[in-house]
Parts: sequence; structure tokens; C-alpha cells
Amino acid sequence: MASLPPALEILVREPDGFTLWSGPPYPPGTTSPTHRIPKTACSATSFSADGARLLATVASASATVYDCRTLAVVRRFELPGLLAAALSPTGAYLQTFQKSSSPQEKNVTVWHVDTAVALYQHYQKSMSKATWPMIQFSADESVGCRMMPNEIQFFDPKDFTKGVLSRIRMPGIAAMQLATAPGSHVAGFVPEAKGVPASVQIFSCNKDAQNQAVARRSFFRCSTVQLHWNKGSTGLLVLAQADVDKTNQSYYGETKLNYLTTDRAFEGIVPLKKDGPVHDVQWSSSGSEFAVVYGFMPAKATIFNKKCNPLLELGEGPYNTIRWNPKGRFIVLAGFGNLPGDMAFWDYSEKKLVAKTKAECSVTSEWSPDGRHFMTATTAPRLQIDNGIKIFDHNGSLQFKKMFERLYQADWKPEAPERFGDIADLTTSLSSLRIEETKKQASAQGSKSAQTSSKAPVSTASKPTAYRPPHAKGSAEVQNKLFGGLAPAGGEMSKNALRNKKRREKQKEKKAAEGSGSPADES
Repeated sequence: MASLPPALEILVREPDGFTLWSGPPYPPGTTSPTHRIPKTACSATSFSADGARLLATVASASATVYDCRTLAVVRRFELPGLLAAALSPTGAYLQTFQKSSSPQEKNVTVWHVDTAVALYQHYQKSMSKATWPMIQFSADESVGCRMMPNEIQFFDPKDFTKGVLSRIRMPGIAAMQLATAPGSHVAGFVPEAKGVPASVQIFSCNKDAQNQAVARRSFFRCSTVQLHWNKGSTGLLVLAQADVDKTNQSYYGETKLNYLTTDRAFEGIVPLKKDGPVHDVQWSSSGSEFAVVYGFMPAKATIFNKKCNPLLELGEGPYNTIRWNPKGRFIVLAGFGNLPGDMAFWDYSEKKLVAKTKAECSVTSEWSPDGRHFMTATTAPRLQIDNGIKIFDHNGSLQFKKMFERLYQADWKPEAPERFGDIADLTTSLSSLRIEETKKQASAQGSKSAQTSSKAPVSTASKPTAYRPPHAKGSAEVQNKLFGGLAPAGGEMSKNALRNKKRREKQKEKKAAEGSGSPADES
């Protein structure tokens, strides 16, 4: 018998702590999924990218690392002034950031999780979502690098005692993104300054080939960028953003989507067919296609191949979000944030729209690792009311909903998509499990019914009753309450009902007689 895929799990964080839920599918009527761990106080959480190994939490000036399989504490680090902690992709290292009052206090530390030894430390004045974690690792942790003023520095993650192995000089560098699968290239961004255009450059991570950029793209009207590498590390999407739109077409500034390849086959702007901002972009799991949502509302959505040629148009609508499932088959187009929450589920393999639905006020959204379930969450502090979770099936049907007084985080526990079968295979396995469970329940119910029937007294057979439609039943109940009962379920009137009916008929006859006699008297 083939082994079943790993169970899905969801991390849920509330004001009083976090817990791990058992994942879907849930039995009908489920309101509180099984908790794998008692609620534990923390202010932040993060999984190792492989998901199956470790979970790190930050709470009360300490970082705690849990084993995801047993939920036992692997290591606890007592660190005064701790603000953030992040695990490396395989969970070998824990990176922490503490408050520091001077450069002499090295506040960024890379710890070896198994031994609790500090492998590397440096001082960092501040941190932000864009710059954390400070040291980036490739998926297999063979490459590690960090951004410093005017340069990118490389380390050997297997031996941090070697110090900085190589440097790439980039005067004015403001952002960096390492390709992770594999860690073959790194991209750096230098903003526009003193009339010199902004630029993004791609370098090899091989220290013997870092003397010259393998690809470069320059552009004006750009203050920040988002850098998106594909799987395979062959293509980089650069979403360039300017705070002010000099054409006065958008209050939210100006955006342009650029595309660069490491073989220099393409360096330029992605050819979008509608004017307006680029709302979202995402690569497929294969790294061969990417999807873009763009343009003034109603926004347009298009899928391109890695040569930047359009493959499929997904239509227009009130959308600003796109999510491609880990299997590369299903796509969700959605309008979150200041949009009403419309969602469109697409089957990319069939090139067709599957369903449309809504998830209002969603802050976060993501596919489950098996590609079967899509979760949206309304979380604080972005929204202080109507916090909750919704889970949809891949065909757009709502499977589960739960509201919270306050919810800070809801994330799927990462798993490798390859560990799950295709939708059809997984459906067959789950259906077999449901059938077995149904048989067990039916057997248990049957034995219970048999015991009950053996103890119950024998009753006379009731007379068959006439069919009454649902609306008639409702009206009959109302009439019974108002007039003492007109008709029982069998359609025969009770004695009280007959008496009331005769009384009303006599009153009608009397009124009719009085009405017909008045004109004759007057004449």
C-alpha cells in the first residue's frame, strides 16, 4: 500500500501565544481543529524553509527552537533585547537581531542550532522587513552573503571562521537578493542619485567570476525595487517603484516590470498590454512561466514564458494579487487590501476559469503545500476587527471558516510539494480513507441502533400521511399558533379546528345577510 502524504498543519498566533493546528480536510461542522501543541506565548515565529525540521519563536528576550515533528524544545537562547530571529533554510543556523547602543556591541549573530555556538557576529544599526534576515542563504546552504555599505560580502556557511571570502563592489547598494535554488547568482540594486539612473546588476556567486556583472538594467524614476528570482536561478523579475508618478495618473506612484536573464537572452521591460501600475507578480513552481496582474482597474492578468512571450490571458477584474499553487496547476486572482475581496480560481493545465468567490478584508493569502487548499486570513495590526481564517478548496468552494477576537498570524507549515501526489491521486487516497471511516461509523451506528431497537417497546404502525411541501408546513405551523390548530400533519382537522371553522362561517353568513338587508330597508 502506498504511503500517504504528510499531514498539513497551520500555525496560528493570537495575543496570548501560538499553536499548531492539524490541517484540512476537516469533517463537516468543525469549528476548532486539533491543536498539536498547547498555546505558547511568543511575539514572532518562523519555520525553516524545509518546514519539516524546525520552528523558531521569539518571546520575553529569548528565542526557542522546536522540532516540528515532536514539538520538543531543541534549543533555547536567552538574549536580552531580542527583536527578531530567523532560521536558515535547512534549520542548521539561527540568526538573531538584538538592540544595540553602539557599534562595539555586535548585535547580529549566527548561531549553530545543535551546539548553541555563536559562529559569526557583526553590528547592524537597524533592521527592516526588506533587510531581514541580514545574511541570506541558498536553499542548500552552500552559499551565504550579506549586504554592507557599497558591497556584497560572501561567506562559507560550513565554516564561518574563514570570515569574508570575497566581495562585490557596488557603491550605493540599497537592496540585494540571492538566488536560492541554486545559489548561483546574486542581484544588487543601486537607486537613482544625482542624475545617474538606478540600476540592477546580476553577479555570479563564484568568486573567480565576480569581476564583471553577467547582466545589467538601468532605469530612471525608481526609488525601490522588488527582486524575484525563478527556480533554476536563470531569470530575475525587477519590479521598479517610484514614490511619485510624474505622469499624474496614479496616486500610489509609478511601477515598471523589468526582466533580466543570466544568459543575457533578455534585458528589458516586460511588454504589458495595459497602462497602469503593476500590482503583483509571481513565478510558477517550475520557473518556466510567470504571472502578472497590472493596469488601472479593472486590472488585467497575463502569463508569460521565460522568453517574455505571453502564453495566456486571464481576463480583467478588480484584482491586485496573484497566487500560483506549488504544483503549478491552479492560480488564484484576487482583490485584497482596499478591494472588495473578489477571487477567481483558474486551472492552468486546462486553461479555464474554475470558479469565482469572495474573501473580504483579507490581509494574507497562500496555497497549502499540497496545492489543494487556499487560505486567506484577516489579521492585526493591519485590521483590528473581523479577524479570521477562511480555507477554500482548489475549486473555490469554502471548506472552513473561523473568526478570532484578535489574530496576528496564520501560516501553512512548509513542506516540499514533491512529497504530495497530484490532485487526482491525492483525492483517491483521501476518498479511500473517508470510505473506510464512513464504514466504521456506519458499523458503530448500526450496532447502536440494534441495541436501541431491541430495548424499545413495539409500537403500532402509524397511518401514512399526505405529502406537505415545506412552505405549506411553515404556514400550517403559523396558523396553528394563531387559531388553535387547523390541520394536523395528516390533513384531518381537530375538533377545535372544526368548531372554529364553523364559527367563522356563521359570522360570515351573518355579515352577508346584514349587508344585503340594509339597502332594502332604505329603499
